[in-house]
Amino acid sequence: MKIVSACLSGVHCRYDCKAQTRSSIEEMVKNGEAIPVCPEQLGGLSTPRPPAERIGDKVLTNSGSDVTAQYEQGALEALRIAQLCGATEALLKSKSPMCGSGKIYDGTFSGSLKDGDGVFAELLKKHGIKITSVE
Repeated sequence: MKIVSACLSGVHCRYDCKAQTRSSIEEMVKNGEAIPVCPEQLGGLSTPRPPAERIGDKVLTNSGSDVTAQYEQGALEALRIAQLCGATEALLKSKSPMCGSGKIYDGTFSGSLKDGDGVFAELLKKHGIKITSVE
């Protein structure tokens, strides 16, 4: 079983209320091969919501609001879902402060990237779940 970023399966849950649908991932969900999760929503954040980026151990919106607690709570809830369904792999949205793996936005809200992982991706790695980043 796989966990996937819900926005990649066609759910309009991104910060801008859009989806980043990938037909192959949408089919995996339809066929029962993957479970979609949106950790931001699981952490209590609304859709739409202000854009946020990870700066050190904090996640801040573009207006400076600290949403770290919501990101951490959402990552824990999404991990629980992954564990309940026996997920061994995750297909996650690239660059995101929650789901990005290897490269994430650098916190300047300029579109620049830095090495690092989003909050959920980091947690999954700590629990041995393989991550594939999806552009």
